[in-house]
Amino acid sequence: MADSVAAGLGDENEPEKEDNEKEKRLFSGVKNTEKQAAASDVTETLGFYERKAKCKERKSNVSDLSLVRFISAELTRGYFLEHNEAKYTERRERVYTCLRIPKELEKLMLFGFFLCLDVFLYVFTLLPLRVLLALIRLLTLPCCGLSGSRILQPAQVCDVLKGFIMVLCYFMMHYVDYSMMYHLIRGQSVIKLYIIYNMLEVADRLFSSFGQDILDALYWTATEPKERKRAHIGVIPHFFMAVLYVFLHAILIMVQATTLNVAFNSHNKSLLTIMMSNNFVEIKGSVFKKFEKNNLFQMSNSDIKERFTNYTLLLIVCLRNMEQFSWNPDHLWVLFPDVCMVIASEIAVDVVKHAFITKFNDITADVYSEYRASLAFDLVSSRQKNAYTDYSDSVSRRMGFIPLPLALLLIRVVTSSVKIQGSLSIVCVVLFYLGMITLKVLNSILLLGKSCMYVKEAKMEEKLFQNPPSAAPSRVSSRANRTKHTREPPGEPAEEGMSASVTTQPTQRDECPAPQLPTSESDQFLTTPDESEDKSLIQDDAELKHRAPKKDLLEIDRFTICGNRID
Repeated sequence: MADSVAAGLGDENEPEKEDNEKEKRLFSGVKNTEKQAAASDVTETLGFYERKAKCKERKSNVSDLSLVRFISAELTRGYFLEHNEAKYTERRERVYTCLRIPKELEKLMLFGFFLCLDVFLYVFTLLPLRVLLALIRLLTLPCCGLSGSRILQPAQVCDVLKGFIMVLCYFMMHYVDYSMMYHLIRGQSVIKLYIIYNMLEVADRLFSSFGQDILDALYWTATEPKERKRAHIGVIPHFFMAVLYVFLHAILIMVQATTLNVAFNSHNKSLLTIMMSNNFVEIKGSVFKKFEKNNLFQMSNSDIKERFTNYTLLLIVCLRNMEQFSWNPDHLWVLFPDVCMVIASEIAVDVVKHAFITKFNDITADVYSEYRASLAFDLVSSRQKNAYTDYSDSVSRRMGFIPLPLALLLIRVVTSSVKIQGSLSIVCVVLFYLGMITLKVLNSILLLGKSCMYVKEAKMEEKLFQNPPSAAPSRVSSRANRTKHTREPPGEPAEEGMSASVTTQPTQRDECPAPQLPTSESDQFLTTPDESEDKSLIQDDAELKHRAPKKDLLEIDRFTICGNRID
């Protein structure tokens, strides 16, 4: 019985053991699958099969290997510039443009300098002869009788007015004591003189801007046709306004020359250094501004005028110093280094200023050849029979350079520094005058030759021989005639459209609108065209790219009289 009972219990325990073994196998299988899953996770993330302890050891080795690989990659990595070829080509062109700026700018400056010299010599050489001829004609008219409706031609009237202004202002300048002004300025402190010099530069630009308007108003009032209704205050008030302007502007330039003379004669040269540093402040005020081609043209003209004026002031300073040292040539060599330093600083400031302005505004160096061609066109067109203004007045409007005050000051300084005594001195003066006339003639011939060459290179020589539209009695009819003249050649290419803008340059400029549709580029963008005009406007838009720069350059003085105001 006991054995049977034990055997029965053993049989009952066997299935229990089997169940326990199955459960253990299941648990061991689950653990194995978990280990395999963990191993697979390690394989997917780290790329090798190791335990956690070994993995920690290998991680440090892997980090060392990745740092070496990073350094080696940094040392050996490469790149291809041709993938961004346009960008690097543009950067290289900018460098080449900056390298070309000094050459192109100095070409323009040299041409403009000789233009100002030609106008300046005209006041001393040809203007007195023209005034003399006009006075002879005026005095001989009662004997010869009136041959025409005019007693004097408009150009002769303007010459006589210029001559009278110069004579009156010259006698008025005798009441200004240069020595007293010199000692008065020398007694001021350096900071005061620096402020005074800056104020004088600003006042000079303002005087130049308003002075040419005063002179133009006088010339037009004196030569306006008499049949028109009087809309002015009279010739005599305009004449006295012009005399007052020239006198005040000459005194202002005299104060500038005196301040520069004090700077040259100072012992420590501190004032001269401060005045030279003032030129570099000009870079800060102009480089970081947005400039268009027209604005850069105005600035270039202003720089030409400023450089010529500074050279004339240096000449006046040298004359005054040489007079004080009894014309000892050794003292000239003492002044020579300071003069060279002032000139070098002026040139360096202009080059740096224009180089960075062209760089920041993406303007090519070829634009200076366009500026030179525009100035040359003014010179050539002023020699035409149908010219509407004298060339000296045209330069005054372009550059803001008015030669009358500066010439008056130079005459005053030379007559007070050089004493004429005896017949030999008179002969020397006559020979010097003949030499100035020779220099003026040679300079004019060379400028005309160069100007014709520049106009031919710019393909504007055909426009010089086209007759401008005749002046109408009213502004509306004048504008209508001008629009009709520009619309005459409808079948010409874009170059002919450019010629219309050029040929309108030596004509009278009016601002009143006409009843006809305007043909200028600004009006085309401002007016709303009809459907029938869409095709013509599309064709005109293609021509605007070629026509706009030259038209804008030739019409600069339409909205800025002297070219000094930067819009």
